[in-house]
Amino acid sequence: MQRFALLGAGFIGSVHATNLAAHPDVDFAFVYDVDHDRAAALAERHGATATADLDQAFDSRRVDAVLIASSTDTHAEHLRRGADAGLAVLCEKPIDLDLERATDVVAYATTRSIRAMVDFNRRFDPDYSELKRVVDAGEIGNVELIQLSTRGPSVPPLDYIAVSGGQMRDQTVHFFDLARWISGLDPVEVYATGSTLAEPLLAEYGDVDTSVVTLRLPTGALVQIDSTRRTGYGYDERIEVLGSTGLVEARRRRTGGVSRYHAGTVIDDGLHPGWFERVRPTYAHALEHFVAALEQDQPPSPTLDDGLRAQAVAEAATLSLTSGTVEPVTYSQPLPVGMRPHHGS
Repeated sequence: MQRFALLGAGFIGSVHATNLAAHPDVDFAFVYDVDHDRAAALAERHGATATADLDQAFDSRRVDAVLIASSTDTHAEHLRRGADAGLAVLCEKPIDLDLERATDVVAYATTRSIRAMVDFNRRFDPDYSELKRVVDAGEIGNVELIQLSTRGPSVPPLDYIAVSGGQMRDQTVHFFDLARWISGLDPVEVYATGSTLAEPLLAEYGDVDTSVVTLRLPTGALVQIDSTRRTGYGYDERIEVLGSTGLVEARRRRTGGVSRYHAGTVIDDGLHPGWFERVRPTYAHALEHFVAALEQDQPPSPTLDDGLRAQAVAEAATLSLTSGTVEPVTYSQPLPVGMRPHHGS
């Protein structure tokens, strides 16, 4: 049994609490939150113990791993503390909104050789896993174009936007990670353009709600990602990979597969109302992978370095939004020889 402490009892913390309590190989030991009453309510619901003492949550005699689901501004410090305690860490993205600070704490954690994973949960979507298997098996030849869509049903509250880091760092970063994961390559340059079509007030935060990003991979292959905060018809997400000999697509996920036929009309089931309803199972799948890696003494993935690299793309895309030009992507570590820039068509 892997003994876990959960840090954070808000919305996403409650999602993780449900999964921790349901996992047969997890001893859900502690819940910590700055709001102790909230922690106590969540702990009681799932048979854990609420603690107001961070020392207890990071006590390696009582826990084996911490799951960081607290506010973004606490992630880096909790990761550092987990590294000091020699605990395994599953961390919500981002490691920190400041890439330099995130890089520093990852370097610190790496020197202590802890097992750590960033919760880019979309990698654990069954459709996306199958799409990657097809690409890796060479069933569509060489990857030439990847198209991804992430379209939310409504603009988040402005107080959330103010601390989110912007659309590139908050929403599109998941798809920067998927592009890296699917292709096995690090983008070398990015061009991003965006508008405030759904909520003009976002411009006051230097943010956009509708954007298109183009990434160039070192092979010359291209990635296009369209992101919007408001659709009016539900949450819409899909991936298409065009190869030199074929195509593979993970289509829009509907709420059901029943079609109703009438004279002159066909009525199909619609999309999920929000992003969480669409991706809810992937959080449990990600936890399953993390726990299995701990039990088998294997490194979990996505790694902390994966988190940094996706964030580096997001930083370059955010810069491109304001500069209006193609921006190079700068990583904290040099790219391997096989991943260096190639500007062929």
